[in-house]
Amino acid sequence: MNTPESTTSSERPGRSFNGWAVLGAGLVVEVAAIALIVWGALEINVPLIVVGAVVSVIAAVGLAGLVLVEPNEARVLQLLGGSYSGTLREPGLRWMNPLNSRRKITTRIRNHETGRAKVNDADGNPIEISAIIVWQVEDTARAVFDVDDFEEFVSVQTEAAVRHIAGSYPYDGAPTVMSLRQNADEITTKLSEEVHDRVRSAGVRVIETRLNQLAYAPEIAQAMLRRQQAGAVIAAREQIVQGAVSMVGTALERLEAEHTVELDEERKAVMVSNLLVVLCGDQSAQPVLNTGSLYQ
Repeated sequence: MNTPESTTSSERPGRSFNGWAVLGAGLVVEVAAIALIVWGALEINVPLIVVGAVVSVIAAVGLAGLVLVEPNEARVLQLLGGSYSGTLREPGLRWMNPLNSRRKITTRIRNHETGRAKVNDADGNPIEISAIIVWQVEDTARAVFDVDDFEEFVSVQTEAAVRHIAGSYPYDGAPTVMSLRQNADEITTKLSEEVHDRVRSAGVRVIETRLNQLAYAPEIAQAMLRRQQAGAVIAAREQIVQGAVSMVGTALERLEAEHTVELDEERKAVMVSNLLVVLCGDQSAQPVLNTGSLYQ
């Protein structure tokens, strides 16, 4: 699946410094500025008051560059709200250019559960399906600048991927055909690949996908259940017949090998018929005691 590539440069580290040192220096300068203002007021010295006010403003502007970055969190920086200046990922108190705006982006792992979607499978049968997507922001620059709202983008694209996968395979099929119910692992792998292709332009990494719900739509659920039950009965009957034929053959071979009794072809046919009825019947056989000869 082809998706448009990003038109924005990829994420790069933003320039920052240890914020604690800047905080200490800024507080010292701010206290000194307040002292100058108080001194100028006491001495009625206007230039001293002006100098103290200017120093106080400069210290306040410097302190405005402090930003606290929490673990598993990033701050996307923009110079005057325009060009991209980089991303801060190092946790702790950092200092950056005060003219940079900063946008908080969490890089924690998230779960997204798609809504229950009603779609037609490859055979045209209506089914209900939903999935859980585990994802994480990998490139903050793409997440912020390449899409309007990356969370909504992930939501819409994952639902589209689930619908596409559901319509590409039958709900249930022959053993040689890949189906949604019988090949869950392969289907989730393909779903992961498709979701990743759809959301990578937003700087998002898909960690895992799992089908959360998969069932026939209520209007055909009973009919499909009866069909599955009929298929199971037929498969069981085939296995029973194969086993019964094998057992009958083994019994005849042993009787002939051990010379337990001599049977002509007609009596062999009767014996085979009786054994198959006993082995393949739904109910327990009722024994009949033959008090006559073998042929009466």
